[in-house]
Amino acid sequence: MRTALTELTGVRHPIVQTGMGWVAGPRLVSATANAGALGVLASATMTVDELRAAVREVRSRTDRPFGVNLRADAGDARERVRIIVDEGVRVASFALAPSRDLIAELKDAGVVVIPSVGARRHAEKVAGWGADAVLVQGGEGGGHTGEVATSVLLPQVVDAVDIPVIAAGGFRDGRGLVAALAHGAAGIAMGTRFLLTSDSTVPDAVKARYLAATVKDVTVTTAVDGLPHRMLRTDLVASLENAGRVRSLARALRRAAGFRRISGLSWPAMVRDGLAMRHGKDLSWSQVLLAANTPMLLRASMVEGRTDLGVMAAGQVAGVIDDLPSCEELVTRIMTEAAQVLRTLPHPEE
Repeated sequence: MRTALTELTGVRHPIVQTGMGWVAGPRLVSATANAGALGVLASATMTVDELRAAVREVRSRTDRPFGVNLRADAGDARERVRIIVDEGVRVASFALAPSRDLIAELKDAGVVVIPSVGARRHAEKVAGWGADAVLVQGGEGGGHTGEVATSVLLPQVVDAVDIPVIAAGGFRDGRGLVAALAHGAAGIAMGTRFLLTSDSTVPDAVKARYLAATVKDVTVTTAVDGLPHRMLRTDLVASLENAGRVRSLARALRRAAGFRRISGLSWPAMVRDGLAMRHGKDLSWSQVLLAANTPMLLRASMVEGRTDLGVMAAGQVAGVIDDLPSCEELVTRIMTEAAQVLRTLPHPEE
């Protein structure tokens, strides 16, 4: 299936595996790429040296195009951009809008730039700055998310910009792909669905928690870092929601200390990161620290398997996923189903 997304990135199928922290590592990304979709490395939870090593590992596993997801507000963003350029990575995606200069730098080097947005005005802004495409996530998506459903937000963005639009939030199968194409998208992006594959390195016990979840077990909370965050409802989430300010601050300090040891960041750098992630919100100091070390809460689950100590970001589709196919099986299934759906749609008489 050829779309503006496949033409732009050089992949065979209009499907993107999103850059999930601690999840989208070399194994998942290369498996996605080999399946003909666009795999995206999550660099926010990697040091600069780890990012370069991860890019080279993906290169050793596949000769297909792939991408790297960056935090545009990271202090070392330009150093990470240089790795992408030097290593010949095809796509740079961003969780936050990159600056006009950063977009220009990447495009001058031949890198495809795809920022992620959650509102029409943000899509218009990055399109005006020269982004090659935009990934728009509706409220069904996991992690930090908005309030507008994909079915409402997607056509708004498609109508507002003249660059390819990738739909995210609520997708898992071929029917969803066809629906996104009908809205004018050039393809779909999925996080939770790729997390729940046999190629994902997430511990089996954590995958089992996802598979056991119903739609009602997926919630949106601001208790983790002060921003709307879609995840599985767990005892930890409940305790964060019920904790007082002093208890929340103590817990945030402990987790921040752990993240500082892993990341090598100084305390001032962590506070600066947390303040940058406020996006104008009135957050408590515990929320500022949690915003800076949310990766630690994700790591506890996604790497260490501690569902009691970590958070599990999840799209609403987690409540309707019940298997763990390989990336190859998943992508093939989606494309086969999409073709079947397209064949069965009624055709108006000419």
